[in-house]
Amino acid sequence: MRRAADPGSGTAAGGSRPFALLLVLTGAAGLLASWVITLDKFKLLEDPGFTPGCSLNPVLSCGDIMKSDQASAFGFPNPMLGLVAYGIVVCVGMSLLAGAAFPRWYWLTFTAGCLFGIGFVSWLQFESLYRINALCLWCCLAWIATTVLFWYVVSFDVRHGFLPAPAAARTFFAEFTWVLPLLQLGVVGMLILTRWWDFWTS
Repeated sequence: MRRAADPGSGTAAGGSRPFALLLVLTGAAGLLASWVITLDKFKLLEDPGFTPGCSLNPVLSCGDIMKSDQASAFGFPNPMLGLVAYGIVVCVGMSLLAGAAFPRWYWLTFTAGCLFGIGFVSWLQFESLYRINALCLWCCLAWIATTVLFWYVVSFDVRHGFLPAPAAARTFFAEFTWVLPLLQLGVVGMLILTRWWDFWTS
């Protein structure tokens, strides 16, 4: 039987089937985006004149994103990091589906990785909108996956007592976790809409 932690108990905890499926799906979405971008990046390195299939217009231009300095923030193409990170997410989700339970330190380490992911994604969103002046549709898919993943993992930690929080917060996360990723993605969507308002309405 899968063990669940009582708030503050610090014992090992597994996840529900919906939570496990969410990890698998968000990880798979991010993995797909990273894989496609990686392939296109290699093609671009071989042929500087290559135009990725997702370069549709001056705004939705994956090629401009891939050629930017921000696309290799750590000295190698960003999607290669995604191949590893999202692969781990899929593995954790599959483990939960198989009945695994992990201790508090494991979940906090996993959450730290998700925190890095949402921070990195937020930086890339700013750079895309206000520095590179272009969007990549596959990147947007990774943004959505990372945002949903982050908030549901935080919700899991709070509800299981792995992150200290008042009872009201645990109640909120038990019922309304969906509000937070929806709100964050809504803000990003509005920023995208207003950033290129003249283009969208022309």
